[in-house]
Amino acid sequence: MSSYDLLIVGIGGQGTILASNIIGEACLLEGVPIKGVETHGMAQRGGSVESHVRIGGTFGPLISPGGADLMIALDLMEAVRYRHYLKPEGRIIVNDHTVVPTSVFMQKLPMPARDDLVAALEGHPVTLVDAAGLAAEAGNLIVQNVVMLGAAAPSLPLKAESLEEAVTRLVPQKFLDLNLRAFALGREAGRS
Repeated sequence: MSSYDLLIVGIGGQGTILASNIIGEACLLEGVPIKGVETHGMAQRGGSVESHVRIGGTFGPLISPGGADLMIALDLMEAVRYRHYLKPEGRIIVNDHTVVPTSVFMQKLPMPARDDLVAALEGHPVTLVDAAGLAAEAGNLIVQNVVMLGAAAPSLPLKAESLEEAVTRLVPQKFLDLNLRAFALGREAGRS
């Protein structure tokens, strides 16, 4: 059985791991085998975070470079950093936003221009999502990760209802309505 390989990338604090946990929970709800692993060394200091999620299949949790079907990037620069993980036909769903890395800020280095980052993704189908705008519409910028998960929902081999139920199970009750609104707004953006 082949797997559907998904890479979720971002910066520490953006909710990369929660997004992968929601996908994992949706797989469990549907009875679909899943394997996954996260790397988040300096995540608490604004470092890079990657989650490998393999839906179905029988191989280990790590995706080989050139093997991912889809990348969900919570940051534009992280999409560029990890694009080598995609298959030639692999899709990218990316937040049209970049967090200025601490190293760039502290050393006063030039930040790549947005258009240069987008151009570096050419060759793959790319969906740019205004996750900040949609999260603000939902009620709080903190839910950009769930917006992005919603935007990716039409591309995933899972039912949207399973993903919504996974959000319900994993998000604290007091933030549930906010996250469900974020998921719905992202899903609408992903369809267009």
